[in-house]
Amino acid sequence: MPTQRKSAIVTGAASGMGRAMALGLSAAGFDIVAVDRNAEALATLPAPIKPVAADLAQPDSFDRIVSETLRAFGRIDVLVNNAGIGQAAIREDQRRNPIRFWEVTPEQWNRFLTVNATGPIMMSRAVLPHMLKANSGRIITVTTSLGTMVREGYLLYGSSKAAAESSMAVLAADLKDTAVTANVLVPGGVTDTPLVGDAGDRSKMLRPEIMLPPLLWLVSDAAATVSGRRFIAADWDAGLPPARAAEAAGAPVAWLSIARMPIEPG
Repeated sequence: MPTQRKSAIVTGAASGMGRAMALGLSAAGFDIVAVDRNAEALATLPAPIKPVAADLAQPDSFDRIVSETLRAFGRIDVLVNNAGIGQAAIREDQRRNPIRFWEVTPEQWNRFLTVNATGPIMMSRAVLPHMLKANSGRIITVTTSLGTMVREGYLLYGSSKAAAESSMAVLAADLKDTAVTANVLVPGGVTDTPLVGDAGDRSKMLRPEIMLPPLLWLVSDAAATVSGRRFIAADWDAGLPPARAAEAAGAPVAWLSIARMPIEPG
């Protein structure tokens, strides 16, 4: 009897890294639900990828995405939390003309926190009951480099992505006695996507496809017990066996290896 195909939800899939990851997973044999608020761009993805137009800033989006995935494929094996908003949405030249802490408006902060932090948390929350029932699942969230989280002028993007990173550390800890895993994947540098805006010479940026080798390993049987890790795609050496490449490119999520844990009573 043939093995049933697995399914994956990829958010922010209309362009950039999300599109590359959706195409890569599809080519690897996964049934894909591609989520983005840009319905026109989603429609350019090839069949059999299923496009689902949704704005993750809307609270009713998460359950609808899950319902449409189950209706189409009957299962949810992988969630790739990739959708995000970059600071070029506020100021195209923000790398040369930083958005200072005191310039940020409450509306801007709420928007970035909603998309970059709340979105991955609520999307994960929506798929988890189905993964836990199936006793299998992979949640992979795209955050950003530590340098970006603390860079001058990066309150909006850096801090909201730091919140997403922290949430994945909590999720991995909560999932420790299950067969569902939670990991973080970052490109490791400025990547040629619409999100970065006017960030310099695009020919010198990382390519969105850099995410594919670590992603395909994370959804493979070989990574079934790998959880609570962050992987830097730029450090992934495709010339090494995948397990060694993962060891070289990975570290504990949220930099727990260098954290001083709090003193607990008792």
